[in-house]
Amino acid sequence: MLKEKVQEVLDKIRPLLQRDGGDVELVAVQDDGVVKVKLVGSCSGCPMSTMTLKNAIEATIKKEVPEIKTVEEVNG
Repeated sequence: MLKEKVQEVLDKIRPLLQRDGGDVELVAVQDDGVVKVKLVGSCSGCPMSTMTLKNAIEATIKKEVPEIKTVEEVNG
């Protein structure tokens, strides 16, 4: 159920990322409240990706799904 909530939030954020040629993929939602995502497209390796991850993706997920503690990027 938590994974579905996080996916819904990512679906809301996705158009903003796609507008700039990027995207985000949900990798995992852990029991300890950690969300793992993969930034793809132009977001992958972008110098601003850390800000995007923390200020847009993590902030929005934590606001809408309070059980989430942090969002981390995975590579590969």
